[in-house]
Amino acid sequence: MAASPTLRRRRLARQLLKLRANKGMTVDAVGKEAKKRSPSRPWSAAKVTRIENRQLQHLREVDLLTLLDVYGVDGTEERAAYVKLAKEASQSGWWFGYRDVLGSGAYIDLETEAIRLRTYEALYVPGLLQTPGYAEAIIRGSGVTDEHEIARRVEARMMRRQIMERPDSPQLTALIDEAALRKIPDAVLADQLRHLIAMQRSNLRIRVVLDSSGPHPAMNGSFVLMEFPHDPPVVYLEQSVSGLFLEEERDLTHYEQVFTAVEGAALSAADSVAFLEENLNRSP
Repeated sequence: MAASPTLRRRRLARQLLKLRANKGMTVDAVGKEAKKRSPSRPWSAAKVTRIENRQLQHLREVDLLTLLDVYGVDGTEERAAYVKLAKEASQSGWWFGYRDVLGSGAYIDLETEAIRLRTYEALYVPGLLQTPGYAEAIIRGSGVTDEHEIARRVEARMMRRQIMERPDSPQLTALIDEAALRKIPDAVLADQLRHLIAMQRSNLRIRVVLDSSGPHPAMNGSFVLMEFPHDPPVVYLEQSVSGLFLEEERDLTHYEQVFTAVEGAALSAADSVAFLEENLNRSP
């Protein structure tokens, strides 16, 4: 399984925050104590806050060890585990080479290590289920005109799909609104529908939400629930410029309830296949 630097940064920040809370120290107190122990390094309350908020992408080993000294972590094995985690958090995944078209790649970074993905898509076929032709069509439809950029975006999207071919691939449940299927361009419709039908298997369930099911709680927009083996879950909301990650318990609970409600209104996996096959027979 590919390691997720974003996930490692979340874990490291969470653990360092817990250490500070256990010591009963404010960020100001930690900054001052760290400066005493390491006067040659730039320390402040703001720096401690950036570390805990994951705004500092690369935490230097010397700074990490200083924090561990401040928090009284002196066990050799425990300190080595923190150093290893910090190094993993500073690495770059395959998507780093596509940062020109993927931006930070934070979502893809987390996606690589998820063990369960549950997504509702209102207007698009989910990225992990797209064919090259469909991906190109929607990228062009979004206003991208540079041919090199289009090719790079399609290539990156196809590389994302590889996680579903791994032996440890995540369990994926995709609820796709009927409106998303109607928006598939005729030129790529048959190929995309065949792909969706072929992808149905025990760990990958595609379920269609019909127009006839009426209003439902997810009509405000698409979202993804992401679960990990050793870290808290995350909700991802895709936006036109950048994505939004939600980690608060109340947000997670809300989207769990929304997904459950929409899933209850969706066709079963078997009926969804039948619906897709019916549309395939009518496709141009």
